[in-house]
Amino acid sequence: MRPIQAFSSSVLAGIVQRQPSSPARTAFAWQLVVGSTLARMTSVEMKGTTLHITAKDERWVKEIDRARPAILPKLQQLLGADVITKISTR
Repeated sequence: MRPIQAFSSSVLAGIVQRQPSSPARTAFAWQLVVGSTLARMTSVEMKGTTLHITAKDERWVKEIDRARPAILPKLQQLLGADVITKISTR
């Protein structure tokens, strides 16, 4: 038996991955992974397979860098491991 969280995550990932690549899809996945507060304090842009994150100030850059090992796999699950391979902060 699979936990409901694992099932719902895989269903959501399937829905997101079927959508055409767009800035809105990237921003949606970012907000799902990091939450509304961090999403409001940042902007994201895909360039190739790298997600470039611009934070409002250095505190948020540090928070993203600290959480990077948890953020990247979750984004890869939602968007696809071949779609996003790296996170860059600025």
